[in-house]
Amino acid sequence: MRANIALLPGDGIGPEVVGAARTILERVAAGAGHAFSFSEHLVGGCAIDASGAPLPDDTLAACRAADAALLGAVGGPRWDDPRAAVRPEQGLLALRRELGLFANLRPVRVSPHLVEVSPLKAERLAGVDILFVRELTGGLYFGRRGREPIEGGERAFDTMVYTDGEVRRVVELAFRLAAGRRRSVTSVDKANVLESSRLWRRVAEEVAAGHPGVRLEHQLVDSCAMRIVSAPAGFDVVVTENMFGDILTDEAAVLPGSLGVLPSASLGEGSFGLYEPIHGSAPDIAGRGLANPIGTVLSAAMLLRHSLGLAEEAAQVEAAVEAALAAGARTADLGGTLGTAAMVDAIARAL
Repeated sequence: MRANIALLPGDGIGPEVVGAARTILERVAAGAGHAFSFSEHLVGGCAIDASGAPLPDDTLAACRAADAALLGAVGGPRWDDPRAAVRPEQGLLALRRELGLFANLRPVRVSPHLVEVSPLKAERLAGVDILFVRELTGGLYFGRRGREPIEGGERAFDTMVYTDGEVRRVVELAFRLAAGRRRSVTSVDKANVLESSRLWRRVAEEVAAGHPGVRLEHQLVDSCAMRIVSAPAGFDVVVTENMFGDILTDEAAVLPGSLGVLPSASLGEGSFGLYEPIHGSAPDIAGRGLANPIGTVLSAAMLLRHSLGLAEEAAQVEAAVEAALAAGARTADLGGTLGTAAMVDAIARAL
């Protein structure tokens, strides 16, 4: 098949890990007879420096014209003033909004070859295979906010707002994904306190009625946070709102022992997706060839599966990562000595 992939290297280690994933995608294309074309575009801090905007118009246009986009990371100390009117993260938020990407998928699996890296006991990690589905375009991050004077001081407010349609589309996606897995959905909310969560819970039950073969359970966000570290193997698909998902997925990232091994996908109604590792730009090691490329390589595998429909090739990439780890390939964050290039070479050889 032919596919056009937009590369958004971004800031810090982003160019290094995106370059690594491109190497693997090129190897996949050559081995399976596909034709992938790549184009690079600016986003984040480097885009601010070059154009004054974190998401230039030509970058957005290139993503609209592409079959999928692969992002490295955005941000860094030079753009880290929270009072700044223009910030790198605005580019990522704008991409999600403009491209209609309402669901973030974060799979959390614990490789049997990396159990010793995790801070959790090995017996708690057996069988962990969670798919988090986080709503991306609503909630506190997009609700009305502001500050106002009050007698003797100032008041700040952020508003968590959801429509039933916003909830329905992300929960529907979670149920469809669960149907191809272990057929269980955990819907996370705070319905004992929040009205928006009561709406979320009602809609989740309505969606569940249309998927009788998939089990639904409700879980309050605070108890879910405890369960992630005490009994994570009990989860299959976890679906939740924006801020809850942001926090819970970062908590779950400790299970495999390193942020460097976890991928993600941001999806909308169509086949286009934005794929990125969950780690940040790691400016302390940028340009030194030390970054772990596994999270970006596995994000490229998700790109193959969800946007290009190449499930077999995606599985081959995932198996190659496991084979490299089984052979002892490790970057520094995993307790090893390999740099980015050597780790990619190990994965490419396995592929």
